[in-house]
Amino acid sequence: MAEDEDLDEDLEGDIGEEGEDDEDLEPSGGKGGKKKLIILIAGALLLVVGGVATAYFTGMLDDVVKMIVGGEEGAVEGEDGEGTTEGVESVFHDVEEILVNLNTGGRKSTFLKIRVSLEVANPEELPRIEALMPKIVDNFQVYLRELRVEDLKGSAGMYRLREELLTRVNAAVAPAKVNDVLFKEMLVQ
Repeated sequence: MAEDEDLDEDLEGDIGEEGEDDEDLEPSGGKGGKKKLIILIAGALLLVVGGVATAYFTGMLDDVVKMIVGGEEGAVEGEDGEGTTEGVESVFHDVEEILVNLNTGGRKSTFLKIRVSLEVANPEELPRIEALMPKIVDNFQVYLRELRVEDLKGSAGMYRLREELLTRVNAAVAPAKVNDVLFKEMLVQ
């Protein structure tokens, strides 16, 4: 026991005699160690987020996202092919050429000439779509007449036009479903 007391006194004496500051008593890399730890954690987090984003945008996570979100029922089924649309051929139906006067606000007349084709996944729905073609063309004309030339500029304008036409055709032919509106010709003059 006497040896333990001597050892404790020696240790206390060494620390107390030197008069070291509290900062010097911290383990090496006190403030610098915290900064390094934060940088390492941020780097690892950035690497993980970047990897997940890359996997998502390259399509490697499509099946996982469909399972989580609920996606299309039956789209990710067993390997026997049930529930997939691989064997089904899409059918395309041409819409007659549409020529409309664009909304120019009283300035010089501007015309839009457009020919589109409708992509139908189920060929059995084609007779219904053909029967409703006057309604589809009317919906297209009403929408197209209100467009301005600025609305059709660039790829963003074309995308918005496609989405609007698709929405209108699906509203007209419901419960049948049109998958896409494909542009065959579009002329603004």
